[in-house]
Amino acid sequence: MASKKSGLVAFLVIILLLAAACGFCYFKFLWVFSDGTKTGELNSLTYTGYLFKTYEGEMILTGYGNKYNSGSVQSKTFKFSVSDKEVAEKLTQMTGERVTVHYKEYKGTLPWRGYERSIVDSVNDEPAPESSTNKADEPFFL
Repeated sequence: MASKKSGLVAFLVIILLLAAACGFCYFKFLWVFSDGTKTGELNSLTYTGYLFKTYEGEMILTGYGNKYNSGSVQSKTFKFSVSDKEVAEKLTQMTGERVTVHYKEYKGTLPWRGYERSIVDSVNDEPAPESSTNKADEPFFL
């Protein structure tokens, strides 16, 4: 009787551990942590990898000012992966241009999905908007 109870307890512990491992893997690799859009200049898009070939890209996002120096111009890079070949082909044609992309961010990476946690799933066909500053507000220098 005691061995049946210990066998049942061991079985339940194994089931709980498997459920916890499955839950961890789901939230780490499959659950979308955030999604949104980013606009910037597409700097590069490469097809790379040893075993799993993926499209890896980099976009330059520009911004004005920071909390310490409001007159400075900053830039930030957005690194991403593309898992859809059609989206990658669109982006390849837009290299060097301002583009708006939609992405999903995961908490972990999978080798067949790409090296980055941000996965671009679509690109806007319309031209990206120019800077939000008004040209008339720019200083005029002689």
